[in-house]
Amino acid sequence: MTILQTDRLILRNWCAADREPFARMNADAKVMEFMPAAITSAESDSLAEKIEEHIQTRGFGLFAAELRSSHSFIGYIGLSIPTFQAAFTPCVEVGWRLSAIHWGNGLATEGAREVVRHAFRVLGLAELVSFTVPANIRSRRVMEKLGMTHDAVDDFDHPKLPEGHPLRRHVLYRLKSPPLR
Repeated sequence: MTILQTDRLILRNWCAADREPFARMNADAKVMEFMPAAITSAESDSLAEKIEEHIQTRGFGLFAAELRSSHSFIGYIGLSIPTFQAAFTPCVEVGWRLSAIHWGNGLATEGAREVVRHAFRVLGLAELVSFTVPANIRSRRVMEKLGMTHDAVDDFDHPKLPEGHPLRRHVLYRLKSPPLR
């Protein structure tokens, strides 16, 4: 069982108590603004099960993020393997989704930095990617704070969204593992 910690966060495996706040977060239009749609409680539970299964199978995944101060669930931060075909796949993506009340405090960046450290130093990954729609400035800012770089030549149309969908175009950011010292 992997547990990562930062000054303010614990990134851990999921538990049953995470389901209800996760469903609330996934139903929030603000949180889901750059996703195709908010999802139902049943869809949220299914997503949580897939995330848990990924962690069990791979030994890493989108960890439940909780505040150290209150032990309250605030979302997820971690790694995933995209399930679609694109020019940059197969790959490992670093990603996050936090409840809106916790935005603007640097928590996504803090947690993602620890996940990146773990990915490179412990898991031995050579590269991480992250992607979002061009208008998602908050997530793009986190990517840049992590040291990820964007090259417009890598931008892509998300294959799981239909032609003409307003969220189909995505920007891709990359981060290579630093050389060993």
